[in-house]
Amino acid sequence: MNASDERFLVTGALGCIGAWAVKLLVDDGATVVTFDKGDDAKRLRLVMGEDGPSRVTMLNSDITDAAAIGRALDEHDITHVIHLAALQLPFAKANPPLGALVNVVGTVNLFEAVKARAGRIGPIVYAGSVAMYSAHDAVDGLLLEGAIPHPGSHYGVYKLANEGTARIYAADDGVSSVGLRPLAIYGPGRDQGLTSDPSRSILSVLLQRPFQIGFGGRTTLQFAPDVARAFITAARSSVSDARVYNLAGSLVSIDTFIETLDRVVPGAAELVTHQGPALAFPADVESVSLTELGEIHVTPLEDAISQSVALYRERLEQGLDPAEHGLPDA
Repeated sequence: MNASDERFLVTGALGCIGAWAVKLLVDDGATVVTFDKGDDAKRLRLVMGEDGPSRVTMLNSDITDAAAIGRALDEHDITHVIHLAALQLPFAKANPPLGALVNVVGTVNLFEAVKARAGRIGPIVYAGSVAMYSAHDAVDGLLLEGAIPHPGSHYGVYKLANEGTARIYAADDGVSSVGLRPLAIYGPGRDQGLTSDPSRSILSVLLQRPFQIGFGGRTTLQFAPDVARAFITAARSSVSDARVYNLAGSLVSIDTFIETLDRVVPGAAELVTHQGPALAFPADVESVSLTELGEIHVTPLEDAISQSVALYRERLEQGLDPAEHGLPDA
């Protein structure tokens, strides 16, 4: 199918990965319909420019509303679905019932809607998470493919449940799917959540403000545009069952991240510090099987930071408000 014939529904499109997925799809020439309960398109404007929202059809809809999902699929003749709508870890921890409703029931709603339109929509591509594992599930810091998960949070439990949901819909109803498990996403648009500090530190440095990253140790950093492109690649695949993959990235220490940022923006190391333990997830992930989907690009850390700096600088010159992107007024 040519990109010009594709009609993508992106749930959670106003989040970081959603915004990048929308940008890349529009750049490809696909038609995009966003499905998000929020109405703040700040991340779309950040990554696409001020006219970004006008280049897509935006639906102010709730993933817990099953009827709304069905209407969106039918009224816009959707051919592909990328499912990113979720309540992130800190918010799911603060309100577990709402977290279960959005993250688990919302996902079931989507699978039900696609099931009722069998044969018309390609594999559902949904966001899993390495948060379904604890650091103890890794071997010498490496999370092997096929490792048995032991979630340490409600959020991790919800993500694990969604993988089970996907398997059952494939086995019972023939609904194909791909789950992708990110770890620590960084880049423009990553302004909230447990692992947003590296991204926010980049913007802080450009404003000449000090910033403390709230964790240390090593982790696998994954550049937001790369993650979004992986979701798009999966959506265009010919998968006919239920697959789940760990996402690759750059395994680095937070010290190395700061040193690299300092090479891109001299003086950054004088502004950015870190404090706290390593993240409670495996530091590195095995992702050999990911190549089944095709080529999955990983932008080198320094290149990714340079691209982030360039975009932030451009938007700051255009009047970007740092408070809207994770940096309260100094």
